Amino acid sequence: MLENYLPVLIFIAIGLLFGVGLELIGYLAAPRKPDKAKNLPYECGFDAFENARMKFDVRFYLVAILFIIFDLEIAFLFPWAVVLDKIGWFGIGTMGVFLGLLVVGFIYEWKKGALEWE
Repeated sequence: MLENYLPVLIFIAIGLLFGVGLELIGYLAAPRKPDKAKNLPYECGFDAFENARMKFDVRFYLVAILFIIFDLEIAFLFPWAVVLDKIGWFGIGTMGVFLGLLVVGFIYEWKKGALEWE
């Protein structure tokens, strides 16, 4: 029974060797010539102008949450579409409820103004 897992273990070992090996080669072969400009924090092409712990606008978080919601929707739609012929009308109804809940959430966010940017 363990011989069935041998190819998986070999694959994991080769992956780890490549990952750690390439990282190690990059660390050992990289030139180290630090200067003041290289050690400065980089922020969108210009120097940082405020503290990193300043208050952050909540609209960025709302947009990120919306992205995650609709990204997950697509992640659930692909497997559903693959097995659609096997699950029949029950699967169509369940996905309809799921998509309906997402549409209700989308309308709520739209009414709250989370999609508007100033």
